Amino acid sequence: MLRDNTETRQLLVLSGIVDLGLGGLKILVGLLANSWALVADGIHSLSDLATDIMVWFFNRIGVMEPDEDHPYGHARFETFGTFLLGGLLIAVAAWLIYDNVLRLMDISEAHVPSWPALVAAAVSVLGKEWLYQITRKLGERTRSKLLIANAWHHRSDSLSSVIVFVGVGGAMFGLLWLEMVAAIGVALMIGKIGYDLARHSILELVDTAQSETYVEELQKAIQGVEGVRGVHSIRTRRMGPDVLVDIHLQVESRISVSEGHHIGEWVSRQLLDDFEEINDVIVHIDAEDDEIVEPRQAPSEMLPLRREVRGALIEAWKDRINPADIQKLILHYLNHGVNVEVFLARHGTPPEHGQLEAELMQLGKDLPWLRRVNIWYD
Repeated sequence: MLRDNTETRQLLVLSGIVDLGLGGLKILVGLLANSWALVADGIHSLSDLATDIMVWFFNRIGVMEPDEDHPYGHARFETFGTFLLGGLLIAVAAWLIYDNVLRLMDISEAHVPSWPALVAAAVSVLGKEWLYQITRKLGERTRSKLLIANAWHHRSDSLSSVIVFVGVGGAMFGLLWLEMVAAIGVALMIGKIGYDLARHSILELVDTAQSETYVEELQKAIQGVEGVRGVHSIRTRRMGPDVLVDIHLQVESRISVSEGHHIGEWVSRQLLDDFEEINDVIVHIDAEDDEIVEPRQAPSEMLPLRREVRGALIEAWKDRINPADIQKLILHYLNHGVNVEVFLARHGTPPEHGQLEAELMQLGKDLPWLRRVNIWYD
């Protein structure tokens, strides 16, 4: 699905400017005010700038039209970008934990931070929370998981600044260890967010199905379409913000191919109208529930095609029916066999239907696939 990404690019430019400003401010003030927690938080903000660039790059690819190499579009590039973003958050968290554990082990060398660190932390809280709100709203409107992921990155930076604010305040009152513990708490929170993002991206990249509840809703919508006798083998997967659906649709076995196709078109239209996130529906039309009666077979076990069926029937019936009188054969492949409708040329008074059908079945008794014969006259 092609989405207008002008707003996305503008937002990412704004996010980059804010992240650069806040990151530089926190690192500078942290160094001057003896707050290593604020310095670490500043590094975290600068990591946001790197992820903003990553989001911008993958978003540009993700909205490209389908091509020969990517017939389903490029939305999975956004998913891959979300995975990288999660991995980056985990790496940042690991570094913060390592650095602050070392400082806790040598707390005697720590310096008491001064009040400018509190001001810088407060500015960071307000700035990052504002970025979180506007990024989340745009992500939900465009159904971009990558933008929503980046919004939560802003929220993590906002919350980490809250913790830094508390830690710096505690350290100023003599609890030096509180600043380091606060930094470790920030790191754990960042790591959890990164883990969730990476996990959900992996689930999508390996084509994990939608929830059972979601599939049940699809079934209800499908079964409400006239002509549908059943639905089975529903397969779903995500591609970026979109859901792709593959279904087997059971219709009346004796309707025309075109009517069955038309019912499938109505089912596709119904799903696309009822479920905004569905972008593509593949419908396989069945005359019966092939999930039960047609398990995967070896080529030697497959039922014969028309030419072989016609040849075998003509050979079996040659003493009873002139092949030239067979105007048409309609074959129904049902329940591991073939039901045959034979249209014959009318010559005088035709024999009783039931009698001739019984004779033809008897003559074809050696054909293991023949299940039923119906006679019609043109």
